[in-house]
Amino acid sequence: MPILDVFKQGWDALAGVPYLRLYLTLGWALYLVLLGGWIILQKREPVATLSWLLGLALLPYVGFLVYHVFGPQRIERQRLRRARVRGDLPAQAFAEDDEVAELARMARATTELPMTTASDVRLLVDGAAKYRALLDDIRAAREHIHLEYYIWDRGHSSDALCAALVERARAGVRVRLLLDAIGASGARRCFGELVQAGGELAWFHPTRFGHVWQRPWTNLRTHRKIVVIDGRVGYTGGMNVTDDQNETVNPAAYRDLHLRLEGNAVRELQQVFVEDWAYATGGREFIGEVVRQTPELPRGTVRAQVITSGPDSPWEAIHRAHVGAIHAARRRVWLTTPYFVPGEAAMMSLTSAALAGLDVRLLVPRMSDSRLVTLAARSYFGPLLVAGVKVYEYGPRMLHTKALLVDDTLAVVGSANFDHRSFRLNFEVSVLFDDAALVASLAQLIEGELAHAPRVRQGRHRGLLTARLPEALARLLSPLL
Repeated sequence: MPILDVFKQGWDALAGVPYLRLYLTLGWALYLVLLGGWIILQKREPVATLSWLLGLALLPYVGFLVYHVFGPQRIERQRLRRARVRGDLPAQAFAEDDEVAELARMARATTELPMTTASDVRLLVDGAAKYRALLDDIRAAREHIHLEYYIWDRGHSSDALCAALVERARAGVRVRLLLDAIGASGARRCFGELVQAGGELAWFHPTRFGHVWQRPWTNLRTHRKIVVIDGRVGYTGGMNVTDDQNETVNPAAYRDLHLRLEGNAVRELQQVFVEDWAYATGGREFIGEVVRQTPELPRGTVRAQVITSGPDSPWEAIHRAHVGAIHAARRRVWLTTPYFVPGEAAMMSLTSAALAGLDVRLLVPRMSDSRLVTLAARSYFGPLLVAGVKVYEYGPRMLHTKALLVDDTLAVVGSANFDHRSFRLNFEVSVLFDDAALVASLAQLIEGELAHAPRVRQGRHRGLLTARLPEALARLLSPLL
């Protein structure tokens, strides 16, 4: 029976109850006025605001529940808690006086993190390279190991990492592990042993479903992947802790990219972790210890800037860095991302670069781990192809690399996808580099991936029911993907 018929029958059944239909009508009107007014006062994009208002009107009371769980949220009180920590671990910065100065100033204004340097940067391709290097560095730790991850799955990869952390904790190294309460909810096997060994464990944004009047943190997740060892070595990028990103365990593992850094840029990753740990735990007593254990290092040769973004800031710093870098391009823009669901500004920057005659390439997976996201991404291909963007779909494995390459010296690598969720809802971290040698290595890597990625052509056959309609419907959900 259609749902509207069910509502109609229920409404007709109330005809014999005096005043009940009137009370329900007045209650619905009050609900629309109060909650609708609240949504309007959020001053978000008109399309998103109208969508929520329409949903509330068409789904009385049920719409409120959906908004309560999944609707946009502000976290002003939590932002203030972070602000109290900011600056406890001062960075080493230097003057910005060349063509990247504008990007650097914008990033500093939106994150309060300055451009600094790294003495060594390694591109770690796929899980085997990452886990091998990470385990070696963990075993060499002497003072502290800080880890923050979105996904931590049970399996061979996490078991090996847990064993190394437990061994270091028993040796007196301070191990602090911060995990997303949803992304890592299924993995608790080694944590008891780690805590017993002296390690510390914290959860980012528990869902709080048991507190009726508190909205659950369903959407606002930490998608960051950060490891800092003794304040000297740092890791970040796209890889979680899962066998799905370790090809030595799973031959079908994601194709992915991670970073290993040394030098003063590690101080910035340390700052981000310290803020997140203090935010999640409410404690600050550990900060003095971390400051004492973070060494002063000489200036490195690779210019690097850590950029963070999240719903605690209105500036969408990583989004702005991507769009700003693309607008600054003079020769080429190469973008690789597993999830491509751009907003208007991002689409405008890519198409403008292509229309200006630049070499603009977009590399996405042929099929991501979400069919809905894959369909939504393909709905954007038409305007890109018309503008001259070269679009490629990587096929052998799921592509999970998140990197932007601009001209010969500029690159952005990190945890953020090129989509609404990463730019607006998740807590993310990326690193902007200004270094010709690093960009050359990244370009070589992307060129190798393109060899396994057929190019998407204009005029390809796309059936109405098999392609165009599903893609159009998936695109309607773009703000939620």
